[in-house]
Amino acid sequence: MSTLLWIVIAVAVIFLIIGGTVKAVSFLLWVAPILLIVAVVMFLTNRSRGRRGV
Repeated sequence: MSTLLWIVIAVAVIFLIIGGTVKAVSFLLWVAPILLIVAVVMFLTNRSRGRRGV
């Protein structure tokens, strides 16, 4: 019975880690496009400002 308990605990911990990872990845999938858009806008803004000075 003790072995079965350890197996259940191990499976529960693995599911907990996988669940946390999936939530983190889904959060990053929403944040990444926003950061990409901000980076492109900043890049284009800095690039256009550099051309005006030259």
